[in-house]
Amino acid sequence: MVRAPLGEESAAELSRMFKALADPVRLRLLSLIASHEGGEACVCDLTGPFDVSQPTISHHLKVLREAGLVGSERRGTWVYYWVRPAALNQLSGLLQAPAPAMASGPASGEVSGSGCCG
Repeated sequence: MVRAPLGEESAAELSRMFKALADPVRLRLLSLIASHEGGEACVCDLTGPFDVSQPTISHHLKVLREAGLVGSERRGTWVYYWVRPAALNQLSGLLQAPAPAMASGPASGEVSGSGCCG
């Protein structure tokens, strides 16, 4: 985003990810999955920490999966989830601020008086 403006397709894809993460339950689910031993978690491990029903957890996991943030695989009766590192790298890269070129100016919070509108 700081190297070149986002294209329409990239903006739509990233928007889906951010919308998925805008819910506290989904954000916590992603954190639980990412921090789970072995890097993946069974859905049976994800229902206990929440005061919502199992179908609600399943819905939130579906939203995370459709946003491309987690992958899943059915193994017998249970479904296992893992975080997709490429998705997190994409979000992380978007949010990285460039290194400031100067000690003062817009990078340090000052408003620049130059430019087309100043």
